[in-house]
Amino acid sequence: MTNMKLEVVVIPVSDVDRSKKFYEKLGFRLDIDYAANENFRVLQFTPPGSEASIIFGTGITSGKRDSADTLVLAVDDIDAARSNLIRRGVEVSEVFHYAGGPFNNAVENPRAVGRDPQGRSYYTFASFTDPEGNGWLLQEITTRLPGRIDSAATTFTSVSDLSSALRRAEAAHGEHEKRTGERDANWPDWYARYMAAEQAGTELPQ
Repeated sequence: MTNMKLEVVVIPVSDVDRSKKFYEKLGFRLDIDYAANENFRVLQFTPPGSEASIIFGTGITSGKRDSADTLVLAVDDIDAARSNLIRRGVEVSEVFHYAGGPFNNAVENPRAVGRDPQGRSYYTFASFTDPEGNGWLLQEITTRLPGRIDSAATTFTSVSDLSSALRRAEAAHGEHEKRTGERDANWPDWYARYMAAEQAGTELPQ
């Protein structure tokens, strides 16, 4: 199957310069600000560590301001990310979780105060809006779902993500030694195979 990577999300704005200042304040990297004439101008910003970018400008989209209401930024520490944005002058909501599960707005009072009670990855959020009313969510992801990461590369976005993977590999390796009845001196290679397979969503070593 041909690879398809999400590279750009277009967001509608009415005041380009005001939006530019906001995303600069946010800490996003300005990749381009190009104006062909008074009818066409394009700006591209990329969030820190992201492979995908946002684009806005003049003559870019017919969408109305505030129509992009669920743009998601994955963070490994929501408290740190929230504090960073507040220091930059951004108004950020208190931390919350969805009563019916992530992104479930179909229930009454969908947002519940505080972190996910079970401390699960993907379940804790905070929100903010840009000056145009476009809505952003911070989603805390400490452990990625199997298969969510490129099978050709094994990467970890945070210390907690790596340590969690090591603990899972350690537990699985303990079971492996129980099955074989032997002490495995080559455990680093076994850990590496396990962690790579877990991220790729392929068969785990036994």
